[in-house]
Amino acid sequence: DNWSENDGTGIVFDSSTMFTLPNGSKRSPDVSWMSKAKWNALSPSEKSRFSRIVPDFVIELRSPTDISSALEEKMAEYIENGVRLGWLIDPMKKKVRIYRANGEVVILDDPETVSGEDVLPGFVLDVKQLW
Repeated sequence: DNWSENDGTGIVFDSSTMFTLPNGSKRSPDVSWMSKAKWNALSPSEKSRFSRIVPDFVIELRSPTDISSALEEKMAEYIENGVRLGWLIDPMKKKVRIYRANGEVVILDDPETVSGEDVLPGFVLDVKQLW
């Protein structure tokens, strides 16, 4: 949230925000971000309901009760519906799965940081804090 505020190019949403994806699924990522241009294109009424809009970036944080394969399917669904970058963070296994718009999935084992790449230029998350 601090990075987004300082950067000023987008808006951060927490897990209480639900998005209606183009395929009709309603999803609430743990963290999401979308560009201000995309957000500002919505009408006031669209901003106050579960609009058919896709964030540019999502994070899912695996909890002990989550099933890995279900989260992986959810991440694939985000990408198929227009999310540009997604991170599935698994603190128990110390792994981060990076999902990209081109369908590429990269698995990082015990990384110190993860970069927002070209979607969130300049954003770097210190994932060691999560282990």
